[in-house]
Amino acid sequence: MKKIFIVASLILAFATAKAQSEVGGFSVRPMVGMNIGMMTNADDSDPRIGFVVGTELEYQATDLLGLSAGLLYSQQGCKVDDNGTLKLDYINIPLLANVYVAKGFAVKLGLQPGFLINDKAKASDSGVSVEAGLGDLSKNFVLSVPVGISYEFSNIQLDARYNWGVTHALSAGGESSNSSAFMITVGYKFNL
Repeated sequence: MKKIFIVASLILAFATAKAQSEVGGFSVRPMVGMNIGMMTNADDSDPRIGFVVGTELEYQATDLLGLSAGLLYSQQGCKVDDNGTLKLDYINIPLLANVYVAKGFAVKLGLQPGFLINDKAKASDSGVSVEAGLGDLSKNFVLSVPVGISYEFSNIQLDARYNWGVTHALSAGGESSNSSAFMITVGYKFNL
């Protein structure tokens, strides 16, 4: 019985040690992490720290190229002054080319449509907190260009991306701002 357990453990360890999917194979990767959200043209603003959670599906087209699509809930926006926060939360759909430059190490580039699901400005002063929707100031659709890297080992993937906002997320008083975010996630890759 002990020998069967040892052999089964070795087979399992060998099977999970392979990070990259086989050519023509699919994998799904649930992931969780944090965003550091920023807004352009937002004077005296600081990044908003939020979380990101979702999943990505990848098709391994060749040994060097994987194509992925995902669905992510992403908290973005910025902090304004010492007591205010601009909250812009999106459902993002990253469409990425993953170029594997070394075993388990990929460079990522693509497009990411984002759909606004929550837009609020929150301010507090002297213990009083006020929160209001942004209405027509915020845009329901944004587009960004994700650029990043990832490393996989034993099906665990560490991913770091910068999502460069290329369309306006807010427009007010003749000024427009784009929403960008630096994203760090950890995920587990299941080969299908």
